[in-house]
Amino acid sequence: MAALFSLQAPYRPQGDQPAAIKNIVEGFKRQDAQVLLGATGTGKTFTMANVIQALGKRTLVLAPNKTLAAQLYAEFKSFFPHNAVEYFVSYYDYYRPEAYVPQNDLYIEKDAAINDEIDKLRHSTTRSLAEREDVIVVASVSCIYGIGSPEDYAALKIIILQGDHLDRDQLIERLVNIQYHRNDFDLLRGSFRVRGDVVDIFPPSEDQNVVRLTFLGDQVESITMIDPLRQTVLAELTQVVIYPKSHYVVGQQRLEHALQTIREELRERLQVLQTANKVLEAARLEQRTMLDLEMLEEIGHCPGVENYSRHLAGLPPGATPGTLLDYFKDDFLLLIDESHLTVPQIKAMFAGDQARKQVLVDYGFRLPSALDNRPLNFAEFQKKVHQVLYVSATPAEFELNEAHGEFTEQIIRPTGLLDPLVEVHPCEHQVDDFAQEAKKVIAHQGKILVTALTKRLAEELTTYYQGIGIKARYLHSDIGSLERLEIVRDLRQGVFDMLIGINLLREGLDLPEVELIGIFDADKEGFLRSARALIQTIGRAARNKDGKVILYAYQETPSMREAITETNRRRQIQKRYNEEHHIVPQTVQKEMKGGVLESLRGPSDKLPLTKKEQAHLTPENLEKKIKTLQEKMRRQAAALHFEQAAQLRDEIKALQSLWHCLHES
Repeated sequence: MAALFSLQAPYRPQGDQPAAIKNIVEGFKRQDAQVLLGATGTGKTFTMANVIQALGKRTLVLAPNKTLAAQLYAEFKSFFPHNAVEYFVSYYDYYRPEAYVPQNDLYIEKDAAINDEIDKLRHSTTRSLAEREDVIVVASVSCIYGIGSPEDYAALKIIILQGDHLDRDQLIERLVNIQYHRNDFDLLRGSFRVRGDVVDIFPPSEDQNVVRLTFLGDQVESITMIDPLRQTVLAELTQVVIYPKSHYVVGQQRLEHALQTIREELRERLQVLQTANKVLEAARLEQRTMLDLEMLEEIGHCPGVENYSRHLAGLPPGATPGTLLDYFKDDFLLLIDESHLTVPQIKAMFAGDQARKQVLVDYGFRLPSALDNRPLNFAEFQKKVHQVLYVSATPAEFELNEAHGEFTEQIIRPTGLLDPLVEVHPCEHQVDDFAQEAKKVIAHQGKILVTALTKRLAEELTTYYQGIGIKARYLHSDIGSLERLEIVRDLRQGVFDMLIGINLLREGLDLPEVELIGIFDADKEGFLRSARALIQTIGRAARNKDGKVILYAYQETPSMREAITETNRRRQIQKRYNEEHHIVPQTVQKEMKGGVLESLRGPSDKLPLTKKEQAHLTPENLEKKIKTLQEKMRRQAAALHFEQAAQLRDEIKALQSLWHCLHES
């Protein structure tokens, strides 16, 4: 029997990867939860790919954010070029949820900008899950939000065979019922056009290809895939499946029933509000809901239609919503990357969503059924998953408990790099002591990171070190996204030598040039000085062959002891492996890319404006600049470069603020 997945890579598992792969695969025969404790830079993604190939199951890979999800998607796409590797994240470039602040009587209307490319990828995901078994989906935790029933989605698909007897007008009606729009002038995704006996359909899961149906009377004469620009035939087909434009679409009978149940709920809710003498809330709810009902009745859709998802799906109050996990059916493999971050996100999403919506319900902005448009709670999530691999350099107690205390370790790096040396120095003179250590590193062009506990201390340390001749900068949450990346790049390029921050664990801070890390006040137990945080921070120096970390403390805390012991244990194993295999550690060589930073860099540190643009600063010119950046943002998002898109978004916001100031003046 042929393998379901075909892994393609120019290298084979090495170091402790073969043992890790074998242990995980064998471990799944004993229990459904496994933990991969993989140190930074050990090739955890390649190990995950080998596990997927060995188990041969549909796979969902969860990442804690869009940026990491995009990186994993690109890697898995290269590992499995002949299989369906899909990408499923929130399709919003910008999202402001509907909310109400009672203290200020402030209603905030939902505002969002949907990324068309990501929407296409989401539809491609559900189409692949409906048609194929060899599917790997890389997703963010947004996949636990309701997207409608997979049964309804499949039931409303249109299957067309060459030679079918199919009335053209009936086909048009069916397309409209699954929310396709007719557009005979500009054919866009999720639309169709009619030219005599030819119907062109642009499926929501396609990038550029359009399905062309040619009719001869009431018979489908031919089915072709065409290039809509050049009108050339790309492929001749014997059948085609057209899926709904929206995951929330339902049949006419279900819609009519939903309209009835919404009216019944509205009537009951109005009685409750009126009995409680909430006249304003009752009037508000009736007006808003009746408008939505009218739109649903006339066009089958309305703004905020997801708030009626329970009625549209025909589910009872409190029922578990349909999510992407339901499209996988029963038996699939779940990989949770950076599980120490991702699992808490999954746990937290339900409570935050319910708290916001409960206020909307209490004040008459939504029916109580809006609470059922929600993410899964953690208990529901656990019921839907079976085999789970938790992947992290610092797995939490939850993951280890799920695996009954068992875990597979992967700590050997292909580069031969060791975990850094760790020293503990007294806290009394930490500032001056670290200055002396830093100057030794700077003498041979090494770079330095410092972690402090507060913003004020980070800024004061920066001022002090600059005063004694050390080129230092600080980095904390008050600094915008664009400037953050500029600061990190300037450190790598030698513009300055020391970067001081509070939490230097954020993704993207991968700096091979960092030779020395100082952790001030390491004995102050808490989130930033827990054993897990210390291990992660120490790992920032694991990309350099001369990596060293100094912990400053009055006394050794249990967290410090655990972090030091674990780092030394890993270091000894790595060192022994290098000696046995005659490996000489080499510092990671990482290319420095300007990218979006180069295109935005101008004479202003705050705004991406050229000298000419600053000289002719008017609302009209600013508006043109904003539109240009918005187009760039969409292109970056379409290319899955979400960090660059976020930077452009921040610049757009700054320019919009300036536009308002100029406009008002």
